[in-house]
Amino acid sequence: MYLIVGLGNPDTQYRNTYHNTGFTVVEEFCRSMGFVFIKQKCKALVAEGVFNGEKIIVAKPVTYMNNSGISVQEFVQKFKIPLSNILVTYDDLDLKKGSLRIRKEGSAGTHNGMKSIVAMLGTTQFPRIRIGIGKSENPKMDIADYVLSEIDDTSKEVLEKAITSATNAIKDFISGIDLEMVAQKYNRTPEN
Repeated sequence: MYLIVGLGNPDTQYRNTYHNTGFTVVEEFCRSMGFVFIKQKCKALVAEGVFNGEKIIVAKPVTYMNNSGISVQEFVQKFKIPLSNILVTYDDLDLKKGSLRIRKEGSAGTHNGMKSIVAMLGTTQFPRIRIGIGKSENPKMDIADYVLSEIDDTSKEVLEKAITSATNAIKDFISGIDLEMVAQKYNRTPEN
């Protein structure tokens, strides 16, 4: 069994914001797999399917970003999912816009959603995909205002490539390909 978690905020006003990039990735993954978000479970909107004989649970926590760990912990406890079979995807301010970083483990960095997951699981040892959203071009703009702002057209084009790569990386991950190999294949930094 695999648990794929996209981080974001559930209200429609956050739908096309930088901070909801994790939601966008898992939505694209589900579209490509024919999985549909139709129920709530463990404080998340859930899509389920089977791939290569393995059950796949895709979750978008509805706890709001800063409490994402509550939902993830419930899934782990209820379904006894090994940490190595959990993949969390989320936006990262500290990476260049459109970058992709796949890792087996690591700190939460400055991301409040990841801080919540690490705190609730009591470990940093679970796979993740970070999508670079860069920083605001306006140095005076508050970080919270930036991550909750709507993605502009120029950024959308750059992020779409990263989202497609992240979607393909998730498919490789649930195929049982070693995460180091997945990282070598998909980790990227855009040229411009």
